[in-house]
Amino acid sequence: MDEKDKVRKYIRNVRAVLSNIRPLEGVDEKVSYIVDLAEKYCQDAQYYLDERNDVFTSLACIAYSEGLLDALRFLGILDFEWPKEAPRERRVLVGGVFDILHPGHVFLLQKAREKGRLIVVVARDENVEKMKGRPPVIPEKQRLAMIKSIRYVDEAYLGEREFSVGKVIEKYKPDIIVLGPDQENIASIVRKEAGKYGVKVEKVANRVKNFPLTSSSQIIKRVLELFNVLTR
Repeated sequence: MDEKDKVRKYIRNVRAVLSNIRPLEGVDEKVSYIVDLAEKYCQDAQYYLDERNDVFTSLACIAYSEGLLDALRFLGILDFEWPKEAPRERRVLVGGVFDILHPGHVFLLQKAREKGRLIVVVARDENVEKMKGRPPVIPEKQRLAMIKSIRYVDEAYLGEREFSVGKVIEKYKPDIIVLGPDQENIASIVRKEAGKYGVKVEKVANRVKNFPLTSSSQIIKRVLELFNVLTR
């Protein structure tokens, strides 16, 4: 096992503990903040290892994440045991258009990442046009690049030329598919295909709070309103 594999195993161990102690209920706000910080350092460790090939920085990040969790354990605030053998991390799949990124997208990806390693499939331009009756505002390669830049995303790819939930499941082999609150139009198709492969489907029903523009259509409407005011 080389250094990179050792750090990857280290990250899996920390992520396994983080997955088991969530959701946090009835805990002090400061404790919740520290656990969130441990999760962010864990995500940073994965990013530096996979995207930057920087083993040293990845190791530093995951060691800091472990230290935060251990401090809470030693103080008797959290009760957990470090796994002797890291379990295989669950593969979580999210698909979508992601046209004009907004807080709703980030919230969905954050919630999905809490369930395991996050793989995102970005819809092709031609499929968006077929489904919505119009092309996306942002071209597919740009949408993919933006999704890859989000810290919660471990892997991101363009979808199939021919829209096929089954092919996507066969290709990426997810354990869970997570749907957003605006994906009711394809929810029945996804559930039907997922059932054939024994893949669990979960839905993030809640929308992100404290932001007024949480959908691409809302943003487009707002832009048009402002444009009409400016051109009068």
